[in-house]
Amino acid sequence: MLNRLLLPALLAAALVARAAQSNLGQLDASPTLFTVMAALNAAGFDAGLTSPDGHPLRAAVREELAKRNIPSLAAIKDFVAKHRRRTDIEELSQYISFALTAGGPPRFAIDIRDVEIPPDASVVKDFSSLLEAFYKEAGIDDLWRRSRPAIDQYLARYHGPVSNTVLQINSYLRQQTSGFSGRRFQILIELLAPPNIVQSRSYGNEYTVVVTPSAEPRISDLRHAYLHYILDPLATRYQEILNRKKVLAEHLGRVRALDDNLKEDFLQLATECLIKAIEARLDHRPDLVQAAMLDGYILTPYFSEHLPEYEKQEQAMLLYYPDLIKGIDNVKEDARISQVTFNTSPAPRHTIRSAPPPPPQLTGAAKTLDDAERLYTARDLDKAKATYLQVLQQTDQTPMHAAVYYGLARIAILQKDPETAEKLFLKSLELGPEPQVKAWVLVYLGRLSLAAREAAQAGKYFQQALQVPGASDMALKAANEGLLTSSKK
Repeated sequence: MLNRLLLPALLAAALVARAAQSNLGQLDASPTLFTVMAALNAAGFDAGLTSPDGHPLRAAVREELAKRNIPSLAAIKDFVAKHRRRTDIEELSQYISFALTAGGPPRFAIDIRDVEIPPDASVVKDFSSLLEAFYKEAGIDDLWRRSRPAIDQYLARYHGPVSNTVLQINSYLRQQTSGFSGRRFQILIELLAPPNIVQSRSYGNEYTVVVTPSAEPRISDLRHAYLHYILDPLATRYQEILNRKKVLAEHLGRVRALDDNLKEDFLQLATECLIKAIEARLDHRPDLVQAAMLDGYILTPYFSEHLPEYEKQEQAMLLYYPDLIKGIDNVKEDARISQVTFNTSPAPRHTIRSAPPPPPQLTGAAKTLDDAERLYTARDLDKAKATYLQVLQQTDQTPMHAAVYYGLARIAILQKDPETAEKLFLKSLELGPEPQVKAWVLVYLGRLSLAAREAAQAGKYFQQALQVPGASDMALKAANEGLLTSSKK
């Protein structure tokens, strides 16, 4: 089937795409990502396989690999099975992070310190040795070469729209170059992956967007990513000014529709609000501003009201940005946000397969535990403590008891009782908590050890947290950050 891809018309399109790519310098495909996806497909990763938006190249490569004798495939299947995640998106995401961290063929080695490896990539870092064997045994070099014309033809679909989008954003922000010196924005197309996915990663000076097949080019998603690439460094550069506005984040306790990582990272939230305001201006959609506010993007109305002032003056956003954020009036914005009734649920997220039916309504001890968590989140600590203790009377399940002690330990931290908190966290660990709870218990124990100036012990806890299968991305991120801090002590 792959030979059918090598038609003269495709080769001509490939030449056009290559020439355009060399001028733009940011559209390409990755042999490392291609190899990772080939291995996953050979191992039976079927997410999105029957979707009409998938690319024929995926089926062609799967068919070729099925005919070949690949001794390492059994070990790859076992590895993939051991690293399943709750959803196909989460499972795919960790391998994308791995592919963007690992070196190229034939070794695929990760030649950076463990503490510098992205948390989700760290979980599957041992994939390198398996991939090295698979690359040779499966003849991936040959498959990559024969697949390249189809990939380049697909790249050609994106070249014009991406060029126009970059020009549009650079013009609006008055950028003479695409971002800060030494940084690079690149878009990687991956046709062996499930369709309709766009994922971004920012590692060091590299900002990479991975795009999978779709019926229409995902230009709005790419514009959003490019705005992040340009604006994220500004939030970091002027974080001292932004942090003076962080008091407004107290309203996020009422927000249900916002990702937890945005609630915990005010710089990221501020950038997202500015981007949404810019997109509303560029698309002439003022209604999007209020929609963003209702979802918890609390600074979007401020930015929307002040972008016309930016447009009338001559400075680039790079120079205008500090004045823009200095102009945020905490009292005025607090009054505005206080009047908002936020949406009670987030917009539906994309899933590769059909979404499962909603979970059954919680009852018994599970509901009591959920009630306790809600009270803890609302910082009603006395009621939360009493409700956690009720769970101990309602069930004998040790994982649920472990979750109770985890909750009580966090209350002890807020009440500035680290000794009690440590005892409760250790008690939770003894009872065999669920993976997500276990990872956070270890993170908190690491933080307590850091506070006690026991950097070596802290590092051990953070390392253990990174090794917990099924840990949440937020816990892995926190563990990785903690490990980096402990290594500097």
